[in-house]
Amino acid sequence: MLEWSDIILRLGVATLAGALIGLNRDLRGKPIGLKTLGIVGLSTATVVVVAVQFTEVGKITDATSRVIQGILTGIGFLGAGVIVREREHFRVRGLTSAACAFLAACIGIVSGAGEWRIVATALVIALVLLTVGRRTERLLHRALGGNGDSDEHGTPPQPPTGR
Repeated sequence: MLEWSDIILRLGVATLAGALIGLNRDLRGKPIGLKTLGIVGLSTATVVVVAVQFTEVGKITDATSRVIQGILTGIGFLGAGVIVREREHFRVRGLTSAACAFLAACIGIVSGAGEWRIVATALVIALVLLTVGRRTERLLHRALGGNGDSDEHGTPPQPPTGR
């Protein structure tokens, strides 16, 4: 049986980790943010903590595995809700936000299982990626001759003219 302090720690870390990822999304004006991803982290950790309580502490059993599989399946519906296709510019938006929702769920699962080194590593990598990812993409597109999402000034590419 998990102690109260362990339960509070697991749920708190999951919520904080999801919220930090969501804060990045909020600061960039994306459709999914701090509250949503904090709740995703908290809810997934809650389900895992409950599953762990009914199994051998810390050991992933078939029942726990099924709970985790259900979480990951269900989070796809939340992610699908933030993906939008723009007809005018032939662009798909919201994929990073959907991926962040999935990541927050995974961090929630790992927090619920009490695997703190994995949580910390995943969170640091995610925040670094979210912070420098766009600049790195633009730099690589220019260096490798690719066609990025937008130019240096944030102007989206124009649709094909059909000529």
